[in-house]
Amino acid sequence: MIDFSILDLSPIAEGHTVREALDASRRMAQVAEANGYKRFWLAEHHGMPGIASAATAIVIAHVGAGTSTIRIGSGGVMLPNHSPLVIAEQFGTLEALFPGRVDLGLGRAPGTDMRTARALRRNMDAGAESFPHDVIELQRLLGEPNEDHGLLAVPGMRSNVPIWLLGSSLYSAHLAAALGLPYAFASHFAPDQLGEAVEIYRQRFEPSDSLQSPHVMVGVMAAVADTDQEASRLFTSAQQQFVNLRRNVRRPFPRPVDSMDGFWSEIERIGVEHTLRYAIVGSPDTAAGKLDALLAEVAPDEVIVSTPIHDLDARLRSVELFAGLGDRIDLGVAAE
Repeated sequence: MIDFSILDLSPIAEGHTVREALDASRRMAQVAEANGYKRFWLAEHHGMPGIASAATAIVIAHVGAGTSTIRIGSGGVMLPNHSPLVIAEQFGTLEALFPGRVDLGLGRAPGTDMRTARALRRNMDAGAESFPHDVIELQRLLGEPNEDHGLLAVPGMRSNVPIWLLGSSLYSAHLAAALGLPYAFASHFAPDQLGEAVEIYRQRFEPSDSLQSPHVMVGVMAAVADTDQEASRLFTSAQQQFVNLRRNVRRPFPRPVDSMDGFWSEIERIGVEHTLRYAIVGSPDTAAGKLDALLAEVAPDEVIVSTPIHDLDARLRSVELFAGLGDRIDLGVAAE
């Protein structure tokens, strides 16, 4: 069986509050745990009225306190926004609270617009360019302390929280391979370089103390419902959100609509459908076919699914139905 995991942005749905969004994330993690998902990750975004996971470590703790076995973590923390020491302390604390359950996924994008990124980073010159050095520093801070170095992460040292690299281009594939780290590709919103990135990572992977062979996770968006028609309607919330991002319209996560006609232009439709071309949308039978095609294309070790659905009950139903796809997919084809 291939492992399924969940990527959550703690969406602030139109008509709902931040508190309701955070409680919905916790509830979804509980449903994911009950349905056999391996991980529940939260993503760092800032300045977005439709996303409540900006203080990512705090939301992870909120989810962790409501679950008992599922792994919890970040998908990811945008490391250039932070000091490695601060992240080591935060995730060392999480590991102390939830031992053996915490993952630290790292990205190098700002996770926001450039004005907000400047407010977060202050010094933009110390941004993405220092990312490889910051990853290595973070590994050191989470590992055995070096008496000669003098800098200690407390909590953090000796926690050995597993680090993942996340990416939507070839850069992180090269870095993850060089450092011998597990790799997650953001094909749920950046599909174009998926195959090439995975090939580079696998071909150039160097075994490390933390990982002996490459491990690839791919991201997909999903809206699974009892019928294709209902799943397509639920997914219009995500389609509207992506159009709004392109228009720089900031608003809560929108309610679904019966049709996108009249909402987007033809150019916007083409762009959004291209961006979301790996989305798993449909009834369980339809969704299984789409998932089969993705697995046959890149044969990942793990699939992490984002479920951008406005209504919480429908979101939880999609999580349950997606979990059942493992019994429908053709893993023999995927392994070829």
